[in-house]
Formats: sequence, C-alpha cells, structure tokens
Amino acid sequence: MTVTIMRLVWKSLDKMRYFRKRSTIPFLGVLITCLLFFNLYMEDGYMMEAGKRPLRETSMHPSNTERYVHTFRDLTNFSGTINVTYRYLAGTPLPRKKYLTIGLSSVKRKRGNYLMETIKSIFDQSSYDELKEIVVVVHLADFDLAWCENLVQDISRKFAHHIIAGHLLVIHAPEEYYPSLDGLKRNYNDPEDRVRFRSKQNVDYAFLLNFCTNLSDFYMMLEDDVRCSRNFLTSLKKVVTSREGSYWVMLEFSKLGYIGKLYHSRDLPRLAHFLLMFYQEMPCDWLLIHFRDLLAQKDVIRFKPSLFQHMGYYSSYKGAENKLKDDDFEEDSIDIPDNPPASLHTNIHVFENYDATKAYSSVDEYFWGKHPSTGDFFVIILHEPTQISKIKIVTGTDDRQNDILHHGALEVGEKLVGTKRGRQCSTYITLGEFKYGNIEVQDVDHKIAFDIECVRIVATASQKEWLIIRTISLWTAQPPSQWYTEGPYRLD
Repeated sequence: MTVTIMRLVWKSLDKMRYFRKRSTIPFLGVLITCLLFFNLYMEDGYMMEAGKRPLRETSMHPSNTERYVHTFRDLTNFSGTINVTYRYLAGTPLPRKKYLTIGLSSVKRKRGNYLMETIKSIFDQSSYDELKEIVVVVHLADFDLAWCENLVQDISRKFAHHIIAGHLLVIHAPEEYYPSLDGLKRNYNDPEDRVRFRSKQNVDYAFLLNFCTNLSDFYMMLEDDVRCSRNFLTSLKKVVTSREGSYWVMLEFSKLGYIGKLYHSRDLPRLAHFLLMFYQEMPCDWLLIHFRDLLAQKDVIRFKPSLFQHMGYYSSYKGAENKLKDDDFEEDSIDIPDNPPASLHTNIHVFENYDATKAYSSVDEYFWGKHPSTGDFFVIILHEPTQISKIKIVTGTDDRQNDILHHGALEVGEKLVGTKRGRQCSTYITLGEFKYGNIEVQDVDHKIAFDIECVRIVATASQKEWLIIRTISLWTAQPPSQWYTEGPYRLD
C-alpha cells in the first residue's frame, strides 16, 4: 500500500524524540513551532487511506471514501472534520441538533466493566424533558471486534428504547484509521505498553470528538466508569447561562481526569486534530491543559459541587486499582442557584482582579474589595424583573475569616431609572441584616409584592478589614428555562 503523507508526518514527529528533555511541557511548545515551520513546505499534510470497508459502515463524507486530505497550514483554525468511516453499531443520528452530546470512549478491561452502569446513570438521573436535549455517543474503541459485537448486543437489549428515541448511539472507528502505535516516544520514562495505551486513548478520543462535531451545541466528555448527579443537565444549563458573554474554552464539572469537561461543539474539530497531532506526547488530560492555554483560557474554570463521580475500582490500563474519588461530588445537586442574567457593579475599591462578577459565579472564586465605608454598596441589576424565592450571601473565606461584612443590610429594589452612574433602582426594601458576615432569606416572593429588578448589599458601618463576598446565590420562583435564552451578567 502506498505510503501516505500522514504516515510521513507521524514519522517526522517520531524523529523529534532526540530533542526531548525530561519535561515534555516546554518540548510541546517547541514541537508546535517546528510543526508550523514544517507545514510551510507541505502541500498536503494529512492523508488517510480508507482501505476496505466492513459491512454496516456509513461514511460521514460519502463523496470521498478512499482517503482523507487536510493541511496543517493553520494550527489555530482546524474547522474541518476528519474523514473517518465509522461503523454504526447501534442507533443513527437524528436531524435535530440537541443541546448536549455526552461522549464516552470504552475499551475492553482486564478487570471490571462499568460502561453499562455509566449509561444507566446518565439516563436514570435525567428527567423526561432533559432527555429530549441529550444524545449519548459511545465509542467502542477496542480492536477486538467480537468484544464490540457482544457488548453492543447487551447495550441494545438494555437501552433499546433510548436507541429508538435517538438518545443513544454506539459507534466504532476501524483500526486502519489509527496511526502507528509501535515505537512510540517513552516520555516520562513510561513503559512501552503504557505509552501505547495512552497514545491510543488520545486517538480514541479524537475520533469520538470528530464524530460528535455537529450533533449539539455543547459537548461533555465523560469516562466509562462514572455516575452522575440528579438532573445534572439542569445544573449544567444554569452554569452555562451564567457564563454567556464571557470567553471560555473548557468548563469543568469534576476535578478528576477527563470527567465532566464541557466544550462548545464548534471547538471539537480543533481539539480532535490537536489530540491526533500530539497523540504520543502525553496523556489526554494533560494535552487538554495545553489546548485550553493555546486558545487563551489561562485559568481553570471549575464548578462546585461536582456533577460527576468516578466509580470504577479497576483502571482500563492493565486492571490496576484506581480508587480516586471527587470529594466535591454531590449526588443530589438540586439546590444549585439559578443566578439569572444580571449586571454587577460596586463603589467599593476592587483589589487586583477580584472583580464583582466573581461573587455571582458558581466558580470557586470571589469578590475582594478594600475596607468599605458606611453607605458603600454592591448591586446586582437583573436583566429582567424576576420573582426571587431565596437569596443567600456568604462573605469571608476559611483562610480570611475577618474579611467579612461586619455590618450590612440586604435590600431588593424595583423601578429602574437611568442615572449618571448607570441604571439604578429608585425604590428599595430591606430584607434583613447580615449576621457574622452571612445572610439567607427564604420565601422572598411571598414577602415582596413586586418582581425584583435589583439586589443590593449595603455597608451600614465602616470597617478597617477588607471585604470578601464569596458567593451571591439567587433562586428564582419561575422555571429557569424562561431565562435560558437571555443575556449574561456583565460588569458595568
């Protein structure tokens, strides 16, 4: 068979092993630079031959069934999908785009198999309405086709109604599309079999991401040994809505591995190409950090409580024990605040980049301002008049317990008017006083006769300590779906 240009690229990358050092992190930057230089001399940089197709295969691009051609000229703008002919083992994609695709990649394990439990958890923990917005794609990535066939029979029997409804797809990418898994770099002095395992896993994920590109607006990566919190989609939607208008590449709903990582589906082609380019360099969860950095999200954006928990006891690598657990996971994360879209501003002097929006986010961050004076305020102006059922505000942190609001009041307002300082409510009612830096008011909608437009924190006495507002949490009385399409919060 003719040697394709793609193979030349893999071999070229192989030759660069002589330049690697103990740490592959700086090496990866050099590798990217070398690739860009190399690409200036490449007319066609990435080619795959399709070879013979097994029965029941369906091509994503029927007009080009023999090989895939792509250039590496623009590393930052891989917009095209990889031409792989996938086998549809169960289900077919529906024409209507969903809100969320959940991707799972699974291989045969030496000990234990948790895939069926993971799929069951996804469906069991989702309501009927949530399931309408979800499609689960399982990539059976093992080269043992008999194992794939046996497992897909079990999946088809167990989840037949979800397959028929278009909630579940099972696919397989044939082995001939994979790059060489022999003679790989032994970064970090890993044994050869471990390098082969993690390198193949990168390609498994790349092909899964590639398949899922056009199925939904967002994509969530899970591992195949995970259990979910109840109504995780509703919680996830609240978080996504709160981040609209702000730039992000990856949102994290678990602190473990490649679990609970959310992307815009529009970024999946670039991520798939990225994993393929550097498949033998390092594990996928490390590559994801570099991908996020390259797309200019420098900080981790992780939400608490975690929505997904690792439940496997044995790793897919050699059946080794893996007892990792996410201690931020809560199975019933039903009390996550709605925090409807709002603008935030304060006249308290902000310290560095601890700005007002950070107090209104589910991310583990906070507002930090210098010693407030009597009458200083922090105000949330809602984009739409809203019925609020509960308000909870927490100030200070465990390591800065004096940076609380020692004397303050919580107010809600209506009748927005334009002022020199921007839009402000002209009428306020006091709901209560802060005690030990915190306040929680329930049944607000029963106590207030109007739809709330402003929520304001007011310092009622000066203090020498600085002020940390750790969280501002609002729960709405109406279903959150009414404001999912509204704009985000912003800092005025």
